[in-house]
Amino acid sequence: MIELKTPDEIKAMRPAGKFVGDILKNLRENTHPGTNLLEIDDYVRRRIEERKGAVSCYVDYAPDFGTGPFAHYICASVNDAVLHGVPYDYTLKNGDLLSLDLAITVDGWVGDSAISFIVGEKKDPEDLRLIKTTIDALRAGISQAVPGNRLGDVSAAIGDVAHEQGYTVNLEFGGHGVGHIMHGDPHVANDGKAHHGYKLRSGLVIAIEPWFLRTTDEIVQDQRDGWTLRSADGSRGAHTEHTIAITDDGPIILTRRDEDDAAIPDKAR
Repeated sequence: MIELKTPDEIKAMRPAGKFVGDILKNLRENTHPGTNLLEIDDYVRRRIEERKGAVSCYVDYAPDFGTGPFAHYICASVNDAVLHGVPYDYTLKNGDLLSLDLAITVDGWVGDSAISFIVGEKKDPEDLRLIKTTIDALRAGISQAVPGNRLGDVSAAIGDVAHEQGYTVNLEFGGHGVGHIMHGDPHVANDGKAHHGYKLRSGLVIAIEPWFLRTTDEIVQDQRDGWTLRSADGSRGAHTEHTIAITDDGPIILTRRDEDDAAIPDKAR
């Protein structure tokens, strides 16, 4: 069931979005070669425990697309891993492509966001192009998230950016409704037909999350942890996500991370 939020409810969702955005921004600024994935997970655990009213959306989460309860506070996917990465005892190296996905409830409302970045100074131009494409696709999708448009307009905008850069798009996982729960209706595919699907209305809050792989659109689940999704051919992936609210005045980004959002139209800030 698709639920619409009142202006007061959207306002109540802002603290969760800001909390998630601030944590991801801090992690990007302070993650370097030598950082261990378990250190990242522990940092998020401590931030949640220190914040009154904050609860992890991931710990003990057990959907049908994972194997058993997820036992960590953040998804950390490295290189060929792109989604649902389980943090483990791995020390990041110069040039690793790291994707971090974080969802936290604050006072009953969820904020959900993801970033990808290169660790250290060894930056492969193709990795940078891949990351930029996910960011550009997110901006394109957000620009279509206005009352009167269709959900297909958001999906088509995302897909168009990917295709223009030569990437294919996997439709198994995408964005979703956000509210008191992390994953709700509607599903927001990363490709689709413009002018088709659910008519967007003021009060709809969704997570838009483009993710692409360098040379494939096929993924496989890592059988060692039953969660981490990797590219089928070993190529690298990137993932970017924001929680946004659709309003009559334009989309509001609830999980803003200043520099990531600099090129998004003013009305969407």
